[in-house]
Amino acid sequence: MVQPPNGFHTVVNLPEHYWVFDFTKGVDTSWECPFDYQIGRYDETRPGMYEQELFSGNRDLHVGIDIGAPQQTEVFAFTDGIIHSFGINSEEGSYGPTIITQHRVSLASHVGSQQMNPLTTIWVLHGHLATESLEGLEIGQEVRGGQLLARIGNKSENGGWEPHLHIQISLIEPKSFDLEGVVARENRQQALQQYPDPRLILGEIY
Repeated sequence: MVQPPNGFHTVVNLPEHYWVFDFTKGVDTSWECPFDYQIGRYDETRPGMYEQELFSGNRDLHVGIDIGAPQQTEVFAFTDGIIHSFGINSEEGSYGPTIITQHRVSLASHVGSQQMNPLTTIWVLHGHLATESLEGLEIGQEVRGGQLLARIGNKSENGGWEPHLHIQISLIEPKSFDLEGVVARENRQQALQQYPDPRLILGEIY
């Protein structure tokens, strides 16, 4: 099992074997993945995947990580923090139920590095959740590392996708319970600076 870095807690308990998708050549809808758990990569162009109006026809660079898992799979807080915002992004193709947490942490300079950056505030979006995950939440509510934060939602409530968690780090405070999880290719450099690799908190899951 992959261990998260810096004493962080596992966000989704992955089995020993899971699939890592390569969407750079498009999606083969005739192929069914033989694994219950899958990973969708960060900083990946995904031609033909985002046809909904939400993506304006020119956004296909994925800047989070997707963790495919059965609906109702548990999602845990990776470390102590607070609830920054939450709600339902209801547009077709969007996140559906979403929680953004806020944390004060020191992250590695890059994935796999032992060199740590100074302490900073980050925001972590958890998207495509089950609707009941939002029940009882309050802005500013404390969360503890390892605490059950949410559960993965089903296709009817999560924006129309197969069940998975989209997790994304932001170094800039979100204005609401939403972040662009897919950007235009010409905005790649700026987006990768604003939205660092989630493996900095998840560990090297691929």
